[in-house]
Amino acid sequence: MSGAGGLPSPRAVAELVRAPAALTVPGDALAGAAAAGWPFGAATPALALSSTLLYWAGMALNDYADRDLDAVERPERPIPSGRVRPGFALGLSAGLTAAALGAAGLAGGRRALGVAVPLAATVWAYDLALKATPAGPAAMAAARALDVLLGAGTGRLREALPPAALVGTHTLAVTALSRREVSGGGPALPATTLAATGAVALSAAAWPVPRREPGRTPRLLRRVAGAGLLGSYLSTAGGAQLAAVKDPGADRIRRAVGAGILGLIPLQASLAARRGALPAALAVAAGFPLARRLSRKVSPT
Repeated sequence: MSGAGGLPSPRAVAELVRAPAALTVPGDALAGAAAAGWPFGAATPALALSSTLLYWAGMALNDYADRDLDAVERPERPIPSGRVRPGFALGLSAGLTAAALGAAGLAGGRRALGVAVPLAATVWAYDLALKATPAGPAAMAAARALDVLLGAGTGRLREALPPAALVGTHTLAVTALSRREVSGGGPALPATTLAATGAVALSAAAWPVPRREPGRTPRLLRRVAGAGLLGSYLSTAGGAQLAAVKDPGADRIRRAVGAGILGLIPLQASLAARRGALPAALAVAAGFPLARRLSRKVSPT
């Protein structure tokens, strides 16, 4: 139940916004900034913060929109269990969205807002109107792709399109798979998402590594680091999807969805490493073990 004054407990709020899964978000901004050749500075973490706030806003809004369905399928979720009131979830989502747009505007001005506003609109449209429609997975993929482009800030936006497409494709597959995490299904869907994961990894490996620039990591080191991180991505996301192909029950698919969400971290780190931003890539990758550990306490799905 809600705590004193009707406010939910910190744990209930953490479950509402799926707090640990937010560790998969800052890497979008870093990958976009690295691809665009935009030097990391104060604006980069501010844009990463904007992305994180929007992610939490989307999670809270998702539970608000799904409160009646969750009462049947997931009664343990914060709203149907009575630990969070629907009005609080909606208000929190609105407040986080406003804060995210404010952070983006302060960090990158009109150009950042030109991406952040459509991103916020996509998040709200997905949760309130598109989630249960055939356009749902594509809308979620678009949100993740825009998140990568947001990280490009005032850099060369066109250069950030390849990593945005890769992150968006991965998200499309995971979102499609998530539609069977309650009911389960046949092996065809996880097999398809497994193929998509393989295609993303191959495309990322084939993404050209630019020649060394002043202050950038040597080309060979970028390749080696990128390949190792891609291996972690395949092991995490692809391994869980392969298990779901063999046993496509709801539990296995739910695990594959969770692994797919966490698998974004090594994918983002690999993309940043290949563009020469190795310190940033290692910083992103460092959050992976923590995200896995926290996901055992608060589900990312």
